[in-house]
Amino acid sequence: MTNPVYILNGPNLNLLGHREPAVYGRDTLDDIKGLATARAVSLGLAIDFRQTNDEGELIGWIQEARTAAAAIIVNAAGLTHTSVALLDALQASELPIVEVHLSNIFRRDSFRQHSYVSLAATGVICGLGAKGYELALEAVRAILDKKSAA
Repeated sequence: MTNPVYILNGPNLNLLGHREPAVYGRDTLDDIKGLATARAVSLGLAIDFRQTNDEGELIGWIQEARTAAAAIIVNAAGLTHTSVALLDALQASELPIVEVHLSNIFRRDSFRQHSYVSLAATGVICGLGAKGYELALEAVRAILDKKSAA
């Protein structure tokens, strides 16, 4: 079996379904994990789905992924817009990275329209709610297939 796809979620995403549902939707993080798990199975992928409110822990997981994961899907939440350290860890991973945001960050506050994560990402999916995680898994499957065919 190949290494799993790490799906890493940042601060406050544990509050999904309750925090600003008009912006982030009514799906909880457990709902999203269920959708992602089902989609991963249908694509022949294994996932390791995690959430933390701690920047250091998120960076540690990215460093772990460097040797343990096939790819990273990351919703860094508020750290997206602030963390150069997160960018450095993602770049050092040398893995395919798909950045996901539930909301369309380009229709929000100006400070949310900049993403350090995007500088390391292979691709970005935003504004499609929980469906974005499923689409990110489809993108990872295509990236990994292309990589193995090369």
